[in-house]
Amino acid sequence: MKWLLLISLVALSECFIIKVPLVKKKSLRKNLKEHGLLKDFLKKHSPNPASKYFPQEAAVMATQPLENYMDMEYFGTIGIGTPPQEFTVIFDTGSSNLWVPSVYCSSPACSNHNRFNPQQSSTYEGTSQTVSIAYGTGSMTGILGYDTVQVGGISDTNQIFGLSETEPGSFLYYAPFDGILGLAYPQISSSGATPVFDNMWNQGLVSQDLFSVYLSSDDQSGSVVMFGGIDSSYYTGSLNWVPVSVEGYWQITVDSVTMNGQAIACSQGCQAIVDTGTSLLAGPTTSIANIQSYIGASEDSNGEVSPSPNPHSFINDLPDIIFTINGIQYPLPPSAYILQESCVSGFQGMNLPTASGDLWILGDVFIRQYFAVFDRANNQVGLAPVA
Repeated sequence: MKWLLLISLVALSECFIIKVPLVKKKSLRKNLKEHGLLKDFLKKHSPNPASKYFPQEAAVMATQPLENYMDMEYFGTIGIGTPPQEFTVIFDTGSSNLWVPSVYCSSPACSNHNRFNPQQSSTYEGTSQTVSIAYGTGSMTGILGYDTVQVGGISDTNQIFGLSETEPGSFLYYAPFDGILGLAYPQISSSGATPVFDNMWNQGLVSQDLFSVYLSSDDQSGSVVMFGGIDSSYYTGSLNWVPVSVEGYWQITVDSVTMNGQAIACSQGCQAIVDTGTSLLAGPTTSIANIQSYIGASEDSNGEVSPSPNPHSFINDLPDIIFTINGIQYPLPPSAYILQESCVSGFQGMNLPTASGDLWILGDVFIRQYFAVFDRANNQVGLAPVA
């Protein structure tokens, strides 16, 4: 009888999962490339994933260099206000604040994106607080306000968010998203802003203090963010739980990184951040250079790194890269770390501050292979092979 009750409760919890579909679109990099702007952009800017986690200057909100979102392809829709105004956002476990463009923004980047209009919402409450998010290309400046945010049918009331007034760089004109919805811990949220998921939990809008992410390798559909539960149909086997080592980002400890049974990085253990807001696998510059060399990859004139001379012919001959985490091996086959559409390497080096140690970012290249659960109640990340 107890087992039947437990099974019923599990089934019931899955019924109450709030699912937000994610759509796969062309990345900012692809859009820039198609418009002949990528080479010029990369000459002026050198994307460094580390700057997202180690801001070089203080700001009212966390520094989030937007170049880090260049390769993002998974986006979801939310509504803000009453009646709701729709926005396409990145669901980002590597940041904690919500912001969208506003009608007060006259920058070119805002002109072809959805812009929030406070005057068209009966539930909007303004503040006198200003906001500035520093980017590698300048700063997004704006104001903070409160309103109802619709996420997958949930009405998250009294949610603080940023309304942009200026956005840097004409290149953002080609961005396939309007704003960013952060899902990291409140410890890294700026201005004391309560993150969206924390607000949901505090208001009793979700049944469990966790959310999960499934990223499909399918061209367009199937990906989803689930709030308040875990749907076991998205993974095989059982979830392996990894303790969060530092509450801020979803940071965990990695035992080692190996190829062909040989340690190529992180031989003494290292830290990694599980980040849906980073598309690639990022690590220390030297370690990534070693991996690129190991798989025979080189940089082209667009700054893209590909196995050469003909990556299509020998992808299957490349070795798996294995991340050992909490004693469990998580292999990534070459079909995962060589991006199939463009045959570009899915690894990216980042220049880290000396004191940061050996830090890795497990972005979408990793999450496409492993269903991820972000458990705030127990401060742990659950991982299992995708179904």
